[in-house]
Amino acid sequence: MAQAKEGGKAASSPAKIGTEKTFGLHKMGLKNIGTVYRNLPIPTLNEMAVARGEGFLAPNGALVVHTGKFSGRSPKDKFTVDQDPSNKKIWWGPINQRISSENWDNIFQKIASYAQKRDLFIFDGFVGNDPRYKLPVRVISELAWHSMFCQTLLVRPEPGELDNHNDPFTVIDMGKFLGAGPAEGLRQENFTLVNFEKNMALIGGSEYAGEMKKSAFFIMNYLLPQKGVFPMHCSANMGHGGDTALFFGLSGTGKTTLSADPNRKLIGDDEHGWSDAGIFNFEGGCYAKTINLTREKEPQIWDAIRFGSVLENVIVDPLTREIDYDDMSLTENTRATYPNHFIDNCVLSGMGGHPKNIFFLTCDAFGVLPPISKLTPEQAAYHFLSGYTAKVAGTEAGVDEPMATFSSCFGAPFLALHPADYGEMLRDRLKKHDAQVWLVNTGWIGGAAGEVDRIPLHHTRALLTAAVTGELAKISTQVVPIFDLHVPTSCQGVPQEYMIPRNLWASAEKYDEKIRELAGAFLDNFKQFSDRVTPDVVAAGPRI
Repeated sequence: MAQAKEGGKAASSPAKIGTEKTFGLHKMGLKNIGTVYRNLPIPTLNEMAVARGEGFLAPNGALVVHTGKFSGRSPKDKFTVDQDPSNKKIWWGPINQRISSENWDNIFQKIASYAQKRDLFIFDGFVGNDPRYKLPVRVISELAWHSMFCQTLLVRPEPGELDNHNDPFTVIDMGKFLGAGPAEGLRQENFTLVNFEKNMALIGGSEYAGEMKKSAFFIMNYLLPQKGVFPMHCSANMGHGGDTALFFGLSGTGKTTLSADPNRKLIGDDEHGWSDAGIFNFEGGCYAKTINLTREKEPQIWDAIRFGSVLENVIVDPLTREIDYDDMSLTENTRATYPNHFIDNCVLSGMGGHPKNIFFLTCDAFGVLPPISKLTPEQAAYHFLSGYTAKVAGTEAGVDEPMATFSSCFGAPFLALHPADYGEMLRDRLKKHDAQVWLVNTGWIGGAAGEVDRIPLHHTRALLTAAVTGELAKISTQVVPIFDLHVPTSCQGVPQEYMIPRNLWASAEKYDEKIRELAGAFLDNFKQFSDRVTPDVVAAGPRI
């Protein structure tokens, strides 16, 4: 018979005798399992992960783990069950692929068989810090460090809060399970499946913990719009006067780094909701990229990586145990997860007011976009739906020069509904709350990637500081043709020549050629939205 062990102040009551020893897992079909551990404290999970050979401790106390074959998400292997009524709302296509309820049942039964005799770990907590919208969630995993990851990253329950932890959205994560494949409607052995009617997700064949995190985000992207809340893939921080700012951006654009500002309080680094009362963080922790991490450039993130945090796929010297954040031999997507309170100046409530400033971060490898520019509400909707950044030459096979890439709403892989639905929610809130949207280039200026240096981080921070304090709004602007961007002509702490990229290019003709090339990519990409948005949004795009 299964044993049950429950830990820490997160547990709501002692384990009961009999069938309750599995904390209800038998009711959902997980039977004949081993010991069930529920909400163990992070130190205990840390010790168990080391004892079970799942990882080891670095000198700074962080738990170091390697995720095997997969060191990142596998979006082509994410499926949603095609059934009523959720299938009427889902944005079906390459992002949201269909799988039948029959194949779901077959895969679930295989996972249930796989789980027999195995020890399992439960994290019972929440997604969302706003009491009105927080979603009860249960994550069942076979790895101790996966449960530690969830305790670190999701919203941890307060004492007694689990007494009403009813009907949670359940994520079953069996990272080592390799028992399903094309015969069950999959592309290969790894998968993430979401079933809204059963209030459940299944993850198998991948030990990359980010699949759990993003499954929770996908679920909120489906549920919250039905409650009038705008879910956003963004970071957020707050000034000492209570003003909030949002930072949208794809991986590598600086979303986590720039929101971790020593002069402002961090609300959250990745996922938020915008309700009629303001914004709230979905999570209770941060998931930061660590490649090339230094204390000088990112002191808050550096200091947050300690006992109680997890380092994924970071290389550590086997003899000295020294961490090498520059080593990308396993992956460039090295990461750290840590609870928000590891950041000294965080907003512990995870909530803030309506934002006054919103930043769209793009890493422009073409080197033609200005370091910062003001967007009209229509331009904001256009650039939000576009979700532009650029791939740098050498990052992928076949990429020999900068390549434009677009991810709608700065997070297309996590969108459950059509992007235009989220775009309309953004426009509605911009209109109601008069927020200023800024387009920020954190990439290259004055030449393409490989030809010039990337814009220094301290220049970008100076621009953002001037924007959130209101100083940048007082500066006269100059219009950049083609994209019709209004660019402040100066900013304290930033060299004058950086403000207008064309002035930095050795050849003005080459600049004009590249900006037209980028504009063409924008226009081609936006054709998919032209029948779902108003004419003023279409007209807000670049003109060639």
